[in-house]
Amino acid sequence: MKEFFKNIKFVWKYAKSEKRRIIIYFLLSIFGIVSSIIYPFISARIIVNLTSNQINQFIFMGFVIFTAYMFNDTLYYFKSKLYEKIFRQIYINIQTNLGAEILKLSNKTLEENGSGVFIQRLVGDTKRISTIFTDLNRYVDGIISNIGIMVTYFILSKVMFIFILIAFSIRFIIEIFRINVYNKNEKEYRKNNDDLTGFTGEIVRGAEDIKMLNGEASFLEELKRRFESLNNEKYEMENTNLAFLLCRWYWNQISYFLMIVIVGILVKNGSIEIATAVVLFNFGNRYNSLVGYITGFHELVKQFNLSATRIFDIYEDEKYEKESFGNKHLNKINGDFEFKNVTFKYDTNNVLNNLNFKVHANETVAFVGKSGAGKTTIFNLLCKMYDNYEGTITIDEINIKDLDKESIRGNITIVSQNPYIFNMSIKDNLKLVKKDLTDEEMKEACKMACLDDYIESLPNKYDTVLGEGGITLSGGQKQRLAIARAFVQKTEIILFDEATSALDNETQAKIQQAIANLQKDYTILIIAHRLSTIKSADRILVLDNGNIVGEGTHTKLLKTCKLYKELYENEIINIDN
Repeated sequence: MKEFFKNIKFVWKYAKSEKRRIIIYFLLSIFGIVSSIIYPFISARIIVNLTSNQINQFIFMGFVIFTAYMFNDTLYYFKSKLYEKIFRQIYINIQTNLGAEILKLSNKTLEENGSGVFIQRLVGDTKRISTIFTDLNRYVDGIISNIGIMVTYFILSKVMFIFILIAFSIRFIIEIFRINVYNKNEKEYRKNNDDLTGFTGEIVRGAEDIKMLNGEASFLEELKRRFESLNNEKYEMENTNLAFLLCRWYWNQISYFLMIVIVGILVKNGSIEIATAVVLFNFGNRYNSLVGYITGFHELVKQFNLSATRIFDIYEDEKYEKESFGNKHLNKINGDFEFKNVTFKYDTNNVLNNLNFKVHANETVAFVGKSGAGKTTIFNLLCKMYDNYEGTITIDEINIKDLDKESIRGNITIVSQNPYIFNMSIKDNLKLVKKDLTDEEMKEACKMACLDDYIESLPNKYDTVLGEGGITLSGGQKQRLAIARAFVQKTEIILFDEATSALDNETQAKIQQAIANLQKDYTILIIAHRLSTIKSADRILVLDNGNIVGEGTHTKLLKTCKLYKELYENEIINIDN
């Protein structure tokens, strides 16, 4: 229970805004509990009145029961309305906070764990723990209400009370075994379900590539295998659960038969009257409700702890490494940065080897080299997407490990080769980087990115929703929208990672002109395979296997760098062909 109270304390942080409603919910429950406790006594009296031919008393007690039920139904209505409001707000609070926590995870953590791990916890587990206060109330309400039945048995017949206590205990033991076994299996099932969710997400996101590769059959076969494995696991869980339920059902019938025998003996011996026997039969199986509420409470605690632990893992488990930033803050940077003896590896092999270079403010520098040379890694390290490198990276002569997140990412814009476009309107995609974006700024940015003509041709123009991953856009249109986002931000450092790779020559020329218009006012870094696009750069750095093997202008490198000359000549040959 120590873990349970720790988890309750965590959830309460997100329920404080609903404190008033929760108190009202509990007060309404108390009224309901009181009426539920007195109901068995009233029912006993009504049967006695009927069998004793006290019709006036019988009708009066009937009216009392009618009033009690009407009162309970009204309470239930208001409690249900409160429940929905309480649950909805707590659910939103926890989901929002967990979403923020997931966004703090390091790139390494996100790469090593499938998306299903986080999707299931963000959607499923948060929902389970959001109902804890109302569910606790419901079970406590049920337990207290049904205790009234046990008190009734104790008053009417001590023998029947002892029998019910024994029947209750046996049923309780069966249920506890069932719940413990089920929850042990449920923990493993949820883990495997995380993996399946991640895989199905990959299929949806990669559907176009799967079709192009004609790989539908292979992926569907693997999907079927995973579905079968998970469903077989669920099938075995339910079979085990059903075996326990069968034991419970058998015991219910056995205990009911034994109750008939005992009541019969008690009537025959004159220990109880016929009216009392009728009352005992009337509530004969109500002890099962008490068992149900108690074991339900036990199962609630188990499920709650399981879901809460899965969420806490993201907050506290070292396996889910978080990004870390310093405390120094820069409102606006000049744009100087430097790599000093930087070495970096993703797994075991070095991607960058003792790298040294410096970029001055408002300088345009291009990085070229073969695939895997380490160009994109430089961008990722500058944006502090990875922290496990050796050496020092500075911005304005300050170690980026000492800077807070806003000083780094609030002053750097990156346009990647495969930008992610969100399932929002064009306007909302642009407002993600600037909330107070005006229509004039938005249209100017899209005009600079050569996207305005296309947008104006759409029926809903800037309000057009683009679909998941920008599926309604071509590769070139995605890149131009990403470039427009960069133009909206206009940070001091702008990184272009193959940002024009999916554009036709005419559009590429226009984007190059737009980038050229930003030169001298911003620090611009460009990664490009098309060397013809970076001829105007102030400097070009040539990378090979994580090392800088050439540095200078386009003209200089053609004369002094063998690799650069080779890359450039190969490009010309490809264009001619």
